[in-house]
Amino acid sequence: MTLLLVIIVLALLFDYINGFHDAANAIATIVATKVLTPFQAVLWAAFFNFLAFWVFGFGVADTVAKTAHTMDINLVVILAGILAAISWNLLTWWLGIPSSSSHTLIGGFAGAAIAHAGFSSVVWYTPGKDGGLPSGVLVIISFIVLAPLLGMIVSYFISLWLMYASRKKIGPKLVTLLIMALTIWFVYSKLEFEIAKPRFESHFWSVMFEAHNIKWFLVAFVILSVSLFCLLFSSLNHVQSTWWLRKMQLLSSASFSLGHGGNDSQKVMGIIAAAVAVYIHTSGVTTESMPHWLQVALPDGDNEGHIPEWIPLACYSAIAAGTLSGGWKIVKTMGSKITKVSAFEGVAAETAGALTLYFTEHLKIPVSTTHTITGSIIGTGLTKRVSAVRWGITINLIWAWVLTIPVSGVLAALLYFILSVFIK
Repeated sequence: MTLLLVIIVLALLFDYINGFHDAANAIATIVATKVLTPFQAVLWAAFFNFLAFWVFGFGVADTVAKTAHTMDINLVVILAGILAAISWNLLTWWLGIPSSSSHTLIGGFAGAAIAHAGFSSVVWYTPGKDGGLPSGVLVIISFIVLAPLLGMIVSYFISLWLMYASRKKIGPKLVTLLIMALTIWFVYSKLEFEIAKPRFESHFWSVMFEAHNIKWFLVAFVILSVSLFCLLFSSLNHVQSTWWLRKMQLLSSASFSLGHGGNDSQKVMGIIAAAVAVYIHTSGVTTESMPHWLQVALPDGDNEGHIPEWIPLACYSAIAAGTLSGGWKIVKTMGSKITKVSAFEGVAAETAGALTLYFTEHLKIPVSTTHTITGSIIGTGLTKRVSAVRWGITINLIWAWVLTIPVSGVLAALLYFILSVFIK
């Protein structure tokens, strides 16, 4: 039990480090454009990191928990994985490199599992059920490319949309109205109206505050807010449009912070859930005999699973506290070194990043918020010209992304062999 408690504490420490390591993802553009001071920006981001507790479910947590077969590993594997992830995060933070906290955690977990029980202990690929997307480490690795690519494509088209909306023509307005209609139709089709566990006696309020629905309401709110601005953009002068874009950055950065909190906190929940499952398997105790506050059950078949409320609350609190601590070296890289960022680029990049995170969370895919926002910033730069992006800096970042999983895996394997000597 002592080792399990140590792992839980270290997992929350990793979550805290994740917060200040990835704070730049949400605040770099609003700091670079001077919409908020650095202190105001971290307060803003931390608040919405924590607010994600009431918005997102546990799909990503389940995916991370099943990185390795819990029946094939022990607690030393998880301990080595977390220590490797913490080490890599601190090193890249010190060097000012915006690497992925998500991928270092996955790489560490997988590397230690391989050292303990071989490659078969890792869940490399699992076909999707009922037409859903597949899962597994290979799918997560594929999003090293897909997440920034999606962010780049979405931000590129949002930037073009904003640019053409500034023209005094009817065409851009008709396109905007079409986008608004399609958004309302799509979001309505995704809402759940049959609520299994209603929070209120009123069916209306139960539907409105269902976590699944809140996420889609946010998607609609973000897109419709940008749409309304696009309808008015051509009637504003330069000073007015800049003023509104700076205010809209508050919305876009808040949306991205929500996605960051929901995506990254769940990964730590998954590690804690996996640790409890491994402890139950290796110690011979039953779930029912565990203390009530540690009665964690992973989803399995028709079983929806269960996680005590203190775990997500602690994870969201830890990442919010970490965000409050800042991460100024990485803020400088994200906010100025990739491409010159104005309020226009900030809105486009953060909106694209937020939408990408919402959709990948819906698909239960743990992606890197760092990769996502970096791709989004590149996408806005490409609308000006290809040379507007500082490709030398970008290529260095990509090398860090590619190396994160294998380096974390090797480091975790070495730590596993060392720890196994002392922990039996």
